[in-house]
Amino acid sequence: MLRYTLKRLASLVVSLIVASVVIFTVVEIAPGDPASFMLGINAQPDTVAALRAELGLDQSKLDRYLDWVGGMLTGDFGTSYTYRAPVAQMIADRLWVSLPLALYALTLSTVIAFPAGIFAAARRGGVGDLSVTGATQLGVAIPNFWFAMMLVLIFAINLRWFSAGGFPGWDRGFWGGMKALTLPAIALALPQAAILTRVMRSSLLDILGEDFIRTARAKGLSARQALWRHGLRNALIPVLTIIGLQFAFLLAGAIIIEQVFFLPGLGRLIFQAITQRDLIVVESVVMLLVFAVIVVNFVVDLAYAAVDPRLRTRA
Repeated sequence: MLRYTLKRLASLVVSLIVASVVIFTVVEIAPGDPASFMLGINAQPDTVAALRAELGLDQSKLDRYLDWVGGMLTGDFGTSYTYRAPVAQMIADRLWVSLPLALYALTLSTVIAFPAGIFAAARRGGVGDLSVTGATQLGVAIPNFWFAMMLVLIFAINLRWFSAGGFPGWDRGFWGGMKALTLPAIALALPQAAILTRVMRSSLLDILGEDFIRTARAKGLSARQALWRHGLRNALIPVLTIIGLQFAFLLAGAIIIEQVFFLPGLGRLIFQAITQRDLIVVESVVMLLVFAVIVVNFVVDLAYAAVDPRLRTRA
């Protein structure tokens, strides 16, 4: 297990290095100069040059890359060009919205998908299976931003059970913050639950057709016992992959939902930074999200080894 973990850890480090180079290069070659954008089209060249020197944009790209990476290793993400505030503090303020939202949505997605997928697989071809399959097709087809607006219309405007948007802050109380995140979490979770349900169902159906399941049935286990004792654990590997990818998507891909509900999260921060040409914010936030994706995949790989000992033996 130690050798397997070290190999995955080395892969994680290499992936982070490559990702940092790609992110810095892509952002730097994007058209538009931050200093010119901040001063406007009528700014004098010497004024633009002075601002570029103040922001450190007059340095070579290699020096700026090394300063950026070295700063991130020490927890210094630089200073925002637009707000003149530490990027690390801006990320921390918004991470306490995006991270609970992603975890909330992922929990709802998993809680819905696991029972639904197992229920459909256990009743293959029956009414229950067809009902679950039809519901998942509907969940995949409906855009989450449209579903979010329907939730606002029904539960915020008509029923007045929730607020239509905004976030009061965690200093107002845990339940107040969770209530503000409930509708966005549901809007994010249901489409992901539909995908996870289909993966869970298909994975279980593949496992239930294997020889070891038939052997377990021949030894006297009922279909339900064979499913719970032998089928479920072996079906978890593709499901864990989807859960890891979903968490990364929910953390990084909630820009539209955050716009619909006016949530001050990371997605909205990236959107604002791109429109304002705040390169240091864009680079740092995207790198943080890439780091989260790679770390989640690393944890999923370790979960593979815990679920399937054959992976440890091969490693």
